[in-house]
Amino acid sequence: MAAATAAAAAELERRVMAAVKASAARGDPPLLQAAEAARCAREASSSISVDGGAGAALAAALVSNLCFAHNTGAMWKVLDQAMASRLVSPLLALALLTPRVVPNRQAQPEAYRLYLELLGQYTVAPVCTESVETKAMLVKSIDDALHLSDSYGFQRVDFGHTVILFVLSVIKILTDCILEDCGLPTIDGDGHDISYAIGAEKSMNIDGKGSSFDRKDEHRECLRRKNTIMTLEVVEKITANKNTQVFLRLVYRNTPENFNILLQRLQLIGALKSKNFGTAHNLLGSLMMNIRKVVTTGHQLHKGNLLGSIVSTKPCSSAARSVFGAGKSSCWIPFDMFMENTMDGRHLDTISSIEALTELAKTLQVLNRATWQETFQALWISALRLIQRDRGIPEGPFPHLHSRLCMLLAIVPLSIASILKEESDKIEGGMVSVRRGELLSSLQVLGQFFGLLSPPPAVVQSANIAARKALVALSVLKDRNERGHNYSKDISSIKAAGNMLHLIVEACIARNLVDTSVYFWPSYVVPVKDASAVEESPWSALMEGSPLMGLKDALMVTPASSLAELEKLQPFAVSGSDEEKLAASKILCGASLLRGWNIQEHVIQMVLKLLSTLLPLDSGSDGFYIHHMPMLHALISGISSIDVVHILSMYGLVPELAAILMPLCEIFGSLPSSDHRNCSFEEASVYSVFSCAFLCLLRLWKFHRPPVEYALSKHGVFVCSEISLDFLLLLRNSHFALNSPYDVSRKSIFQLDPSFQKPVYIDSFPKLRAWYFQNQACIASTLSSSYKRKSILQVANKILKIVCHKMSKSGIPPVSSQSTSSSSMSGSSLGTQDDVSQGPPATAWEVLEAVPFVLETVLAACAHGRLSSRDLITGLRNLADFLPASVAVIVSYFSAEITRGLWKSVMLNGTDWPSPAATLLAVESDIEEALASAGVHINISPRTRPPIPMLPLPIATLISLSITVKMEEFNHLQGIIDKGVEICATSSSWPSMAIIGAFWAQKVRRWHDYIIQSCSETPFTRDKNAVAQLIRSCFSSFLGPLVDGRSCFVADRGVNRLLGQAHQERSPRFSLSPGLLYTRCCRMFPDNYFVCEEILKVVIERARALANECDSSRPHLLKSGRMTLSSATCSVEQIASLAASMLCHAGGMKLVRLLYEQILPTMLLSAGEARLGSAGPVCSSFEGFALAYVLLVSGASTWGVGETSPVYTSVYTSKRQRVVDRHLEFVANVMQGNIELGCGQVTWRTYVICFVGLLVDFAPTWIPEVKLETLKKLASGLWKWHECDLALSLLERGGPKAISTVVEYIL
Repeated sequence: MAAATAAAAAELERRVMAAVKASAARGDPPLLQAAEAARCAREASSSISVDGGAGAALAAALVSNLCFAHNTGAMWKVLDQAMASRLVSPLLALALLTPRVVPNRQAQPEAYRLYLELLGQYTVAPVCTESVETKAMLVKSIDDALHLSDSYGFQRVDFGHTVILFVLSVIKILTDCILEDCGLPTIDGDGHDISYAIGAEKSMNIDGKGSSFDRKDEHRECLRRKNTIMTLEVVEKITANKNTQVFLRLVYRNTPENFNILLQRLQLIGALKSKNFGTAHNLLGSLMMNIRKVVTTGHQLHKGNLLGSIVSTKPCSSAARSVFGAGKSSCWIPFDMFMENTMDGRHLDTISSIEALTELAKTLQVLNRATWQETFQALWISALRLIQRDRGIPEGPFPHLHSRLCMLLAIVPLSIASILKEESDKIEGGMVSVRRGELLSSLQVLGQFFGLLSPPPAVVQSANIAARKALVALSVLKDRNERGHNYSKDISSIKAAGNMLHLIVEACIARNLVDTSVYFWPSYVVPVKDASAVEESPWSALMEGSPLMGLKDALMVTPASSLAELEKLQPFAVSGSDEEKLAASKILCGASLLRGWNIQEHVIQMVLKLLSTLLPLDSGSDGFYIHHMPMLHALISGISSIDVVHILSMYGLVPELAAILMPLCEIFGSLPSSDHRNCSFEEASVYSVFSCAFLCLLRLWKFHRPPVEYALSKHGVFVCSEISLDFLLLLRNSHFALNSPYDVSRKSIFQLDPSFQKPVYIDSFPKLRAWYFQNQACIASTLSSSYKRKSILQVANKILKIVCHKMSKSGIPPVSSQSTSSSSMSGSSLGTQDDVSQGPPATAWEVLEAVPFVLETVLAACAHGRLSSRDLITGLRNLADFLPASVAVIVSYFSAEITRGLWKSVMLNGTDWPSPAATLLAVESDIEEALASAGVHINISPRTRPPIPMLPLPIATLISLSITVKMEEFNHLQGIIDKGVEICATSSSWPSMAIIGAFWAQKVRRWHDYIIQSCSETPFTRDKNAVAQLIRSCFSSFLGPLVDGRSCFVADRGVNRLLGQAHQERSPRFSLSPGLLYTRCCRMFPDNYFVCEEILKVVIERARALANECDSSRPHLLKSGRMTLSSATCSVEQIASLAASMLCHAGGMKLVRLLYEQILPTMLLSAGEARLGSAGPVCSSFEGFALAYVLLVSGASTWGVGETSPVYTSVYTSKRQRVVDRHLEFVANVMQGNIELGCGQVTWRTYVICFVGLLVDFAPTWIPEVKLETLKKLASGLWKWHECDLALSLLERGGPKAISTVVEYIL
């Protein structure tokens, strides 16, 4: 078969050459000779079987004779004309010439020169429209000639890949020729030196006519030297071609390893500059500039062209930003909103704030086109503002300063560490980290913000210690340089005045972000003249060998300052005596956990590791857990405080904490109690350990909510998106399955006991699982009318005796098997004289299982007058004292009863029930004033006020019980009780929050402002008008008010006006900042669809106001009074940044998905008088730009714009592909005319071009996830709009699947 094919090819070649010679003999010009050859090839191919068709056969015949049997100028002209007239494919002809001419360029310099001329002319020449079969034959012929698929590791290549790889191969081959001809080493794909050869031996001793190779031929030697220069010219010409740059950019984006090999060759060519290469200097510079354009040149969205005139696409100056908005810092408002939102201790995050802040920083760095120095500086300033705002936060039960300092001194440094590590993993050894240098610069600039660096009173001592550490190091170094290395100076009298910068620097040094060279900065430390000696840290004494037990109390209130001090404590916690283990556990959960910011992640690791090592579920016996009960009690009590749980959630450890607490609950809930006294959180007992662990576990998710949240808005949006225990375990198991290379904190924290790193499922804990499903059943419906487990009913009756202990009235009926409200009233009563000295011989799980039946019985008795309210509250308080964990069941049961609305109201007259009358009117007035200060003007008082305040019985009972909580129990119980109060405020139609606030204002007067703030959040759970006012107030406070459709310049605006003044003095009247109020209540809005629509309405209003400021057609505006277009576009970005932050915090990923898939498409399709694009062309352009920017920033803030960590990807980024693809498919269908628009054409065109342009500029990683067909439709529509560059840029970023489309698009 092969012999027959070769014979056919030889016959065709003979006929072609005969036709060429005959035509030349007739004196025909080269074009006619080429046409005659093509005719002959077609006739011959019809009678002879030839691979590739007539064109390929003609190219093979001509090239075969040129190399080098008929190597004449006439034959080269024939080939040139054949290529020019497309009788043969230029790419195929060049592919056939390359392996024949290049290896023989020294022996055949004339042929090589002519070959170079053809390369420069035809390498990136347009390709005529070919059939699919012809393209396939071309691909095969070119691949056979150059072995592209083998060289680049492709199993098969299509036409687009073939063209790109051909161009890349030609450039590499010519580059190697230059290097070899100049005596420089060449490299292969692995970076090793090679000698270049393709298809033939490098050295040939004969020329085309068989004569000897003569190196003394001066003419040919000169031609060879000129050929080297010409090769460089051809490479420069090819790389300067726009199409070639597109091809190389595709290589750079899709196969960077191949592009890097080309770069290595070009770097070697750069050495020619030092070899006095004559005229090549300019060529070398041009060549490197061409390659630099490939890497750096991308699409730039010309917003000015869209909005009416050409403006700069660079970031606007701070002066321009100050024209509107709040100055340059307003571009970083998402940082402030994120940090303030994280401070809401009532809502625990399931993903680390470190990962979220890292992705947000990378996103804003891209969107703001900022340097890393500016990004780091913005991070520090936002965190410092967060600290300063703490002075204006009212005192209350939830965390403030510790969590805020954790954000500044732990979360932000660890986020920066992740960003630096991402860079260090990509740079080669010996290279300097650019980001690390920019971090140093940001810290130096930070020293200029004196007002923000002022430490809060509680941190002054820590700041002074940090400054003293630097001063001691400088003093010791100075004295040793002056007096000798062995000189030892007394440092006890050295003191320094510190600020927040010193704490920040020490946090960075502790994590190896910077080194101690920062101590040498000018004026970094200021000595303080004080002769008194500095008190020695107890940790120093421990390091020197002092006994642990003698230092226990001091170590508990003094945070460790270094990892070495922490490691000194570890042996005591692991292998010390029982007393030492207990002391070490209390020390770890003391000040080091709350205030050891430099080593906080390591303290958390030690605490969790200690807990994980005490959970050998397979081999543990009851005696083992009883023996270690004091240590477990100390650890669990330490981590279950409100402050610590919030800090653990900031580290993203809520799922891991849940997995640790579950086996503890299972174990201690199954152990019988050793005594029947009331349980105290301060003493270690079976019930106290169980209660601590159980209550802490329940605070991690909305245990009092239904298992499936049915509260949907009319648009299908979840009103509340609450996490469940099942979801926490799913997250925890996925965390261990993912290994995040950039999360510095997770690497250290997850070094737990290996046995604990297995997947955890709720089925592994049968008792917990049984209660979990019973709790869900009790919430979803009333108790079952027939309960079969008699033992639990017996326990319930014994618990009822505790509830009725010392009751003032005669007994109440016992719990029976028919446990309904009506039947509970029948049967014999429980007398007050029953013996209750012996508590129920039951485990904690049995008690919890029986409590709902007790609650139903006593509540029904109270409703029917058989039990007084005072006795009811006293009995419930007795139950809570006996088993504090029962508070969770009480809250869950009453919360469910509140939502059912079946119970009558009771009068709060001060006799039967506590009365709020003394403070109710004042509290209502204060709430209205606080709301008015935030820009929300509503009336919260009921329309018809009863003479005596009233509440439904379950609410009255729960609130009355809540105000009996002792302050020392607050850390453990308040997080649970607060969930019940939340239900009272949000799930009942009764206006109860003001009454609740009045009760608490009477109980804890110093919490007055906190109570008013909490009550002020309630109207937003049901009043859409209040929500709309708050949204508008946020925009007005940040950007300034709108007056008659125009923005009004006011000085009091920006971040401080939105979230609160950093240094505001406490005024006599409590006031609220709109942004702070928004971040506290946005999760409770009744309809997120409505929230999104309102935010977009305000965005459109603001965009139209900006358009009015810039509209040159308005005659009454002086030119000097008009806003410049560059300032206006920057203001649009500020508006979009705030809008996107508000959207993301209100509804998270679900609302962003809805924005892409439903809300914005609906707005664009809606017609009517108020439709988009109805306010004139300038306003329409601004509308489209603003909406596109909001959409892009919302998605980028949620999903990120580049590579994200595995954990972040699993939770957020993995959802991006479907959402973005659906939205772009909608856009493409509208552009094709398949969907009719409702908005104006100017708005639509501006929106599409801006959104696609923003995708190309800022989020190119999203584009490969879109279907190729959708990208083609978009590119086709943009082409019709004459946006050719944008269409090409879109396709370029479409990934490997779009390569062929790009090639066909430009050739």
